[in-house]
Amino acid sequence: MNLPPILDTAATWKGPDLKAKPELWICQLGPDDINDLVTATQRFLQSGQPLETLSKSDFHLPVLEKKLAKIKNELIKGIGFKLIRGLDVSPFSRQEIATLFMGLGSHLGSPRSQNAAGHLLGHVRNVGADAKNPNTRIYQTRERQTFHTDSTDIVGLLCLQTAQSGGESLLVSAETIYNEMLRLRPDLAGLLFEPVATDKRGEIEPGKKPYFTIPVFNWYEGKLSVIYQRQYIDSAQRFEGVPLLTDRHIEALNLFDQLANSNELNISMQLQPGDMQFVHNHNMLHDRGAFVDWPELEKRRHLLRLWLCAPGDRPLPPVFSERFGTTEIGNRGGIIVDDTRLQVPLD
Repeated sequence: MNLPPILDTAATWKGPDLKAKPELWICQLGPDDINDLVTATQRFLQSGQPLETLSKSDFHLPVLEKKLAKIKNELIKGIGFKLIRGLDVSPFSRQEIATLFMGLGSHLGSPRSQNAAGHLLGHVRNVGADAKNPNTRIYQTRERQTFHTDSTDIVGLLCLQTAQSGGESLLVSAETIYNEMLRLRPDLAGLLFEPVATDKRGEIEPGKKPYFTIPVFNWYEGKLSVIYQRQYIDSAQRFEGVPLLTDRHIEALNLFDQLANSNELNISMQLQPGDMQFVHNHNMLHDRGAFVDWPELEKRRHLLRLWLCAPGDRPLPPVFSERFGTTEIGNRGGIIVDDTRLQVPLD
């Protein structure tokens, strides 16, 4: 195939350049912004509606609305991520903070199920799961995750508790990785436009295979979209009938990982309690460092997570329907299997 040319967009950044310009990716909330969120939160809770039904129309933000519209545009068409800072979570109950987070997120997109249980609100914490178990989701451990994407348009995190040490958040631009691969090894870059099998880790949609087969790099309607989770690519090789990885494919994946892990390309940040991070999933990859947790259960690292489907987002190639169910903009992504019931767990 003819490879796309070197990309030159707002998302082709390098970490050290952005680290030096925090005003480009940090949004500081002021007192009026926070009052706006608190008022909308209390109004929704007083309505008695279940959190599963919360939508943008239920969460009016007259002060923050324009700022959030700008943030959404930055996610989809700009640098691809944003850190929202300034919220003190300590005065709020878990129900209040969950409502506030989902309400703010509703101005960026609609929530999608994050697992077979239908959780619209995820809890990212170490539950002692075995990272070597092929059905374990890595976010349930304290191990290093490796750079990856999720099955949605936008990923949102809200930090409740930090670890005793480690657990930093890392981001890297897939467009920058592509540019570097094209410069260094265009032969290997081309291999990542070929189908690659990725393990679904036991969360299998009705009538579907236990893996999906989508290229890492996808050039569609003038945009490069990526889907990637190396650990799940490796574990998918256990299934009968998967496209087997050749030595050259492994070399290409290794170069991709090497570039993603380069401090010359990625950016790291330590989320503090109250920080909300939103990442565009189609041209960014995210990762989390290994961490040491507190011995006290109530102090252990804990983040809330949203998967959001964003109206107005980019078109995706038809092959993405293998993982996203459909590529219909505004109605795609998430994990739905037999007996999935949408719910918002608070713990």
